[in-house]
Amino acid sequence: MSAPTTTSSLLTQAFIAEKYGLRLNTQQLAEVMGITRPAVLNQISANTFPIKTYKDAGQRWADYRDVAAHFDQCRLLAA
Repeated sequence: MSAPTTTSSLLTQAFIAEKYGLRLNTQQLAEVMGITRPAVLNQISANTFPIKTYKDAGQRWADYRDVAAHFDQCRLLAA
């Protein structure tokens, strides 16, 4: 069972969904994380990328909710 969604998480989700859509490809993940696409692909390959991804039709994607959760978690750890 996952933790309840907080208001800030809903705001983060809305922002990411508005800007990138309901799922982000590796180029979009690189942009939002502030790293290069090859770095994203290397981290995914090494199982060290902090956001859960999946393959669909030969492309790798991340759900916008997982991206939002990652940024909310970073914010909590920084506080």
